[in-house]
Amino acid sequence: MPTQPVKTRLYRWEGTDLTGAEIKGETSAESQAMIRALLRRQGISARNIRRKAHRGRPGGPSIKALDIMLFTRQLASLIKAGISLLQALNVIAEGVELPAMRQLVNDLKQDISAGTSLANALRKKPAHFDALFCNLIDAGEQAGALDVLLERIATYKEKTQALKKKIKKAMTYPIAVLLVAVMVCAILLLEVVPQFQRVFSSFDAQLPALTLWVIALSQVLQDHALGLLVSVCLMVAGFRYRYKHSEPLRQRLDKWLLKMPVIGNLLHVSALSRFARTLATTIAAGVPLLEALDAVAGTTGNNVYKNAVLALKHQVAAGSQIHVAMAATGVFPDMAIQMIAIGEESGTLENMLDHLATYYENEVDTMTDSLTSMMEPAIMLVLGVMVGGLVIAMYLPIFKLGQVI
Repeated sequence: MPTQPVKTRLYRWEGTDLTGAEIKGETSAESQAMIRALLRRQGISARNIRRKAHRGRPGGPSIKALDIMLFTRQLASLIKAGISLLQALNVIAEGVELPAMRQLVNDLKQDISAGTSLANALRKKPAHFDALFCNLIDAGEQAGALDVLLERIATYKEKTQALKKKIKKAMTYPIAVLLVAVMVCAILLLEVVPQFQRVFSSFDAQLPALTLWVIALSQVLQDHALGLLVSVCLMVAGFRYRYKHSEPLRQRLDKWLLKMPVIGNLLHVSALSRFARTLATTIAAGVPLLEALDAVAGTTGNNVYKNAVLALKHQVAAGSQIHVAMAATGVFPDMAIQMIAIGEESGTLENMLDHLATYYENEVDTMTDSLTSMMEPAIMLVLGVMVGGLVIAMYLPIFKLGQVI
């Protein structure tokens, strides 16, 4: 069983070293007593130790997934080159520019200097190293193949990050364009339409229905813009809170997203690629299958697949083969089930999962390119209807000006 993550805090300390020189710094530990013990081992007599507030941003931008990925790759390369773990961490700490990341590496270095294993040191930082990462490192340390496991984790992180980037890019483009369109429409309704309205008020004629509707919309926006903005913000915040704290809502929303045309297929394929890549990595590391499935469930990115993997775990624990349990969930496609069945029968499950992950990652590439191509005309149509509709509504009375006069 993996060790439970230990909650640590950041402390500032001041003291004197063996030469009597004044020295100060920041260290993470479970308590002040632990800080004092760590400093004593380094020959530092601590005089003043106090907890530092707002640990999340210790002096600049916070640590991102990309920083952890680069750290893993650097550590893998240094360990493979024959450099000891402490020396490798020291080299990385000296070369890191981000203060928060440098502090994180220094904390790991201090824990390991005190006799803690790398896996347990990482478990003290659950915000940056998840259970899967720590369990893989633990397996590598126990097998005496830390460099191999670090390389596998680095490759896994790079592929996972690339997959997330592709999906994020596919989703961000249409949302960004639509937000710009909404902003342009809001500016037209708040600034331009009132100008036309003053001109139209001098017309002694009935305005077209479309123009009247746009003027009414502009008036509502002018009178209640702040209230509408606050309402939208509250609705978004409320939805995010409910989504975070309501399992049934997450389940329903994720199920609905998977049924959406085009986007649903992309989410299906991305979840399958994460499933295959994570399971391949954990099995290759020698992690027991049931523990591996626990880790896989949290990486699929969709509650439907998460619950399917957990159900899969229970059936495997009861003695079922993986491909049989996968078929029983009704979520996994036939091709994935057949390839895993072949892998189980031939004893090449790891390789089959690797091939399956590569296949689905290539599918994500193709689908994101296709989605972008398909979205462009749809976005242009929406922009034309939104912005063009407002412009036409304002110029319709001008076109009929001869009749009005």
